[in-house]
Amino acid sequence: MVTRLSQLFLRTLREDPVDAEVASHRLLVRAGYIRRAAPGIYTWLPLGLSVLRKVEAVIREEMANIGAQEVHFPALLPREPYEATNRWTEYGEGLFRLQDRKGADYLLAPTHEEMFTLLVKDLYSSYKDLPLSLYQIQNKYRDEARPRAGLLRGREFIMKDSYSFDVDDAGLDASYAAHRGAYLRIFERLGLEVIPVTATAGAMGGSKSEEFLHPTDIGEDTFVRSAGGYAANVEAVTTVAPAEIDFTGAPAAEVLDTPDTPTIDTLVAASNVLAPRSDADGGAWTAADTLKNVVLAVTLPTGERQLVVIGVPGDRAVDLKRVEANIGSFLPIGGEIGLEAANDDDLKKQPLIVKGYLGPGLSLDEPLLGAESTTKLLYLVDPRVVRGTAWITGANEAGKHVFGLVAGRDFTWDGVIECTEVREGDPAPDGSGPLETARGIEMGHIFQLGRKYAEALELKVLDQNGKQVTVTMGSYGVGVTRAVAALAESNHDARGLVWPRAVAPADVHVVAVGKGEEIFATAERLAADLEAAGLDVLLDDRPKVSPGVKFGDAELVGVPTILAVGRGLVDGVVEIKDRRSGDAENVAVDKAVDYVVNAVRTS
Repeated sequence: MVTRLSQLFLRTLREDPVDAEVASHRLLVRAGYIRRAAPGIYTWLPLGLSVLRKVEAVIREEMANIGAQEVHFPALLPREPYEATNRWTEYGEGLFRLQDRKGADYLLAPTHEEMFTLLVKDLYSSYKDLPLSLYQIQNKYRDEARPRAGLLRGREFIMKDSYSFDVDDAGLDASYAAHRGAYLRIFERLGLEVIPVTATAGAMGGSKSEEFLHPTDIGEDTFVRSAGGYAANVEAVTTVAPAEIDFTGAPAAEVLDTPDTPTIDTLVAASNVLAPRSDADGGAWTAADTLKNVVLAVTLPTGERQLVVIGVPGDRAVDLKRVEANIGSFLPIGGEIGLEAANDDDLKKQPLIVKGYLGPGLSLDEPLLGAESTTKLLYLVDPRVVRGTAWITGANEAGKHVFGLVAGRDFTWDGVIECTEVREGDPAPDGSGPLETARGIEMGHIFQLGRKYAEALELKVLDQNGKQVTVTMGSYGVGVTRAVAALAESNHDARGLVWPRAVAPADVHVVAVGKGEEIFATAERLAADLEAAGLDVLLDDRPKVSPGVKFGDAELVGVPTILAVGRGLVDGVVEIKDRRSGDAENVAVDKAVDYVVNAVRTS
């Protein structure tokens, strides 16, 4: 097909949009691929749709290759299925809710687990119908508090979500492996580097989860990897905990006056004056010898605000994302929560909390932190706080700290939580070497859901013995619009976009440069011949547009091959340029079509 710029619905921009924060956002708007309709909501223009459809085509082909079948659900859904799984409440403020004229509740779907489950329940009832994999490519909606980075974090986006249905866990393992392989092939074909990393299941639930992250400095996700092959999202990293210590014979803990020491730094300085430690006993005190007790406020999906205290080594900062990912096993969450450091109003409601001098739930022989009251706070600790370790920590009294407080002897805890920052150089949990940190964009996420949704919605089939069994499910998502943005993010230069050929809006951009009729006639003929050879052609046939503007637009739009018909025509040649490398070559007019076709087929 030949697409003529003289007729194409396109206006390129010379200046960046004022709200653009990242390169993909700037360039997709400037090159005429998308236009902003509202915060986090974008209109797709012809060039953008061309790229989007090519990404979708790759996904559809790979889904078909593993036997998945395509369906299409509405985006507007009734409340009842989400009420049955409690996600009407659990999604919190992230869910777009609305009512029809009769007052019935609806939502704009952020994801479709319930609908897929009910569809299979409606039509299938026997183990003979399984295994089954269904998918859709559909618009999704999430009420992001701060939409940003163009297509990378929007309120409306397109996602491929697929679901597998199996009789048993062995079948789920096979379906999960098939989808994982399909994802790797999808991203390879798109020319998009991804790293599969271990992830937490979060509110989705399930026994296993992996993310496919595209490494980039603008990514919102932090992940770690080791030279030995370990890779995980920071939320899923497990700490290599020290061995427990025999505390038999350990000296009793001692409370000392430590005025004006509300911070770890001031506490360490005072400790080295008040209770100096010899080199034989470990040398000077450091922040790692202190136990910092951090008060967090958790806002549950119900709106209830609950305080939690977390004990961590003083040299480690609490990572709220890791807390959020792992606190679900200790609180009745089941959905999206709010998490932040407790504020002064929160602390005033708990008079036993002494700011700057907070200690564990039990200190020495005295009940603290409401241990004997109805307001006892949940107390969790970092995995490094193991039995037998001794700490300097708050005595729950202003101006006082406890020295030599032994974990498991002098205080206990309600649970162990992965909650602190992961650092460069920390050991990988599988022993594969030190960790390095990187940032990435989440391109896909796969889950072994198990029976969570099938049980909630009573999806059962008869097994080989005629007994009803609950179906086990997997869930697999790919961000389609996000893939377009990530490709733009990783394929551009100072002049504009540089699309991989697999997703480019055209194979070749023919540019008529000059005023002579012969130039335009030759460009028209070459475009027609290239189309006849099976290529998609973008033809800049705009009259009265300067060569500088045409070349600027060609480089901004980013088609892989640019064929310029201009002054060289008097010598019987045209210029053919590789957009990515910048290499240009003069080629005889009668050889130009074969040259381009060969370039397309070999790249």
